[in-house]
Amino acid sequence: MSKLKYKRVLLKVSGEALGGEKGRGLDFDVIEKVCDVVARCSQLGVQVGIVVGGGNFWRGLKDGKGMSNRTRADHMGMLATCVNCLALADVLENKGVDVRVQTAIEMKSIAEPYIRSRAVRHLEKGRVVIFGCGTGSPFFSTDTAAVLRAAEIGADIILLAKNVDGVYSADPLKDPAAVKYDSITYDDVLANHLGVMDSTATSLCMDNNIPIILFALKDPENILRVVHGEKIGTIVKDIGGSDHD
Repeated sequence: MSKLKYKRVLLKVSGEALGGEKGRGLDFDVIEKVCDVVARCSQLGVQVGIVVGGGNFWRGLKDGKGMSNRTRADHMGMLATCVNCLALADVLENKGVDVRVQTAIEMKSIAEPYIRSRAVRHLEKGRVVIFGCGTGSPFFSTDTAAVLRAAEIGADIILLAKNVDGVYSADPLKDPAAVKYDSITYDDVLANHLGVMDSTATSLCMDNNIPIILFALKDPENILRVVHGEKIGTIVKDIGGSDHD
């Protein structure tokens, strides 16, 4: 493979992806494969931060049928992300990776509170940092949390690992004529309501000029390919931003 293209990355993994084919609970076969690649990235000198969703356990009011308090439902989702964070940390540690879990809601018995300078220091020392509890505030998705953390730690790029292999003009499962983009701008994503991230997360990326590469987590080796600069998935960037060439 080529030399590393990205030195510090923010990997966003959906909770559903960690649930495997069922999309619920924890599929440790999937987690092992993801952690294998994260460990190899770390060994190569890539500084890795991870934000993980909680949808394999709880999806806010979507799961909370009968609940009316969005704030409480979102807080439950934040706690769900912590289960995933601890599972990832455990598997990574078993592979010899030095890991720190930081949470936006203080739970000092099981994780560090999120402190930007401490997170950066961990990364500089070669530790993988896993960020839990989203932004710590309701009404914001874990996609938005991923962009926020990426901006705060000065990540070169956001690696958006999903169940689809790129950004399409329409849902490829519903429209056989859907076209996959190699690259697309933030403006086009927002204008065409494409399902990359929610609009808040996309706008935050655009305002801070942080490129996103969306790719399929089905093959976790894609993470390694991306950090080496291979053309995988779709890159979302500013009009004048550099492409992954």
